[in-house]
Amino acid sequence: MARIVILGAGVMGSAMSVPAAAMGHDIALVGTHLDQDIIKSVKQSRFHSRLKVNLSDLVVGHDADALPDVLDANCELLILGVSSAGVDWAIDRLCDIGGPFPPILLITKGLRDNGTNIQTFPEVIKDALQARLGIKADVMGVAGPCIAGELAVGRDTTVTITGENPASIEHTISMLSSPFYHARASTDLPGVEFCAAFKNFYALAVGWAQGQVEASDDWENGPKMHNLAAGIFTQSLHELKILVAYSGGTMDSVFGLAGVGDLYVTCLAGRNSRMGRLLGLGHSYTHAKETFMAGDTIEGAELAKSLGPALRRLWSEGKIPQEQMPLSSAIVGAIYDDQPLNMQWNAFVR
Repeated sequence: MARIVILGAGVMGSAMSVPAAAMGHDIALVGTHLDQDIIKSVKQSRFHSRLKVNLSDLVVGHDADALPDVLDANCELLILGVSSAGVDWAIDRLCDIGGPFPPILLITKGLRDNGTNIQTFPEVIKDALQARLGIKADVMGVAGPCIAGELAVGRDTTVTITGENPASIEHTISMLSSPFYHARASTDLPGVEFCAAFKNFYALAVGWAQGQVEASDDWENGPKMHNLAAGIFTQSLHELKILVAYSGGTMDSVFGLAGVGDLYVTCLAGRNSRMGRLLGLGHSYTHAKETFMAGDTIEGAELAKSLGPALRRLWSEGKIPQEQMPLSSAIVGAIYDDQPLNMQWNAFVR
């Protein structure tokens, strides 16, 4: 069996050890400097303090400084499970080691503005390793409806693994496809990655509908706002199509696991939906974050803050049609400008 290294012992990185261990692989779970308590617990009792599960005996916990020792020639797959804010930290650690590296599977969701275009995180990592080490790295991504807590207890989960090398994708799928982890292949790297990142962004708006329910005068009488949420969900998909077209991706990704599938599950539960609810209750983003979710990373909000200027630049340059993206414009205004989330209903697709 293979040896797999996972860098990042948070909930999703650690949850990825579950299908890998089910396939009989040896897993080195390497924590970042933020994961010290988790790694200590795994070392002592195999118990993951955030997932509330015992990890397999095949999973061995390591502190961050052990990465050069475990990431050797015997490793067949490196899974990066750091947060979006930790991507540069992970790049620095890899550059400290110097390579060569096995295929890299990035589970982190996010995009970055390079001043001209919006790049996917696999592209960011590939470009950095090429520029700093002269290494052409094989970097893949994974997306789809995958809640870490469900994967950690073996719930059936279906995802898309994407990259530029079909052979690497298929080999990675063969290593991870346990009886409950059902991976599908895609070579639409930009489309899948844009869907994976922007689904968090749009979940803020769908979650806003729940806050509107609770803020209404008649909510105790029973009527919800499923109509409202469904309308926003539909507009989200319309605008996601535009973004994926800009990326060079395909519509199959929008209407597949990475798009509609992941947006659906993200709207049902999670930090982005909770923040959306707070916006729907009338809180500004800054107030809601500082008062109710100070310790949480809100991926959709982080995306709006980091890419808000880029989207506005691309709209002004005519590279993306702003008039067809009223929901995106409203979300950027709510998060980047800290204004009320103002829905322009008459501008929604007809």
